[in-house]
Amino acid sequence: MENPITAGLADALSYAEYRSLIAKLLSENQSTGHRQSEDLTHYSRMNEARMNRLEKTVTVSEENARKLRSIGSGFTWLVLSEGWCGDAAQILPILDKLARENDHITLQIVLRDDHPALMDLFLTNNTRSIPKLIILDEDLGVRAVWGPRPKGAVELVTDYKRRVGVFDDEGKTALQLWYTKDKGISIQNEIAAIMAAL
Repeated sequence: MENPITAGLADALSYAEYRSLIAKLLSENQSTGHRQSEDLTHYSRMNEARMNRLEKTVTVSEENARKLRSIGSGFTWLVLSEGWCGDAAQILPILDKLARENDHITLQIVLRDDHPALMDLFLTNNTRSIPKLIILDEDLGVRAVWGPRPKGAVELVTDYKRRVGVFDDEGKTALQLWYTKDKGISIQNEIAAIMAAL
C-alpha cells in the first residue's frame, strides 16, 4: 500500500495552484470536495474574498521573519485543506507568506477529501478537522503537526460549544471576528516558534 504522505505530495498543489483551482471551480458554481452544495459554494466564495484580503494586508513580523530565515535545512509544509473551509481561508495566505521567507520551506496543499488515508493519520479529537499542517523534513519524516486553528481560536470554539452545545452560525461568526482582530499574529507566532524549535 502506498504511503499516504508520499501519495499526498504526489498530488499536492502550490498555493497559487490551489487558489487557481478554487477560482476555476467557483466559475462553474462548484467548490472543492466530493460533496457539492449551494452552502459549500457560498462559503468558498466568501473564503476567496478573505484570502484576497489577507494576501494584501498581512505582513510577517520582523521577529518571525528572522526566525524563519535562520532555518538552514529543507522542510515541506504539507497542508490538508478544502476551499470551503473558513479556517483554511484565514490560515493558508499566512502560511504562504511565512514559507516565502525562506527558500528552504516549500508549501504544498492537498485536498482532504481526495486523501482520506492521509487525513486519518492526523485527526483532531477523532475528526477530520482542517486545515492541518504537517511539517516534513528532507527525508519526509514528520517533525511537527499544527492545526486546525491557532490556540486562541481553539479556546473560542471550545468555550462556545461548552456554553451553547453546538458550533452554530453565531459561533462561526464569532470565530471569523476573532481571526479579523488577530490579524494573523497568532498563526505567525505559533508556526515560527515551532520551526525555531526543530
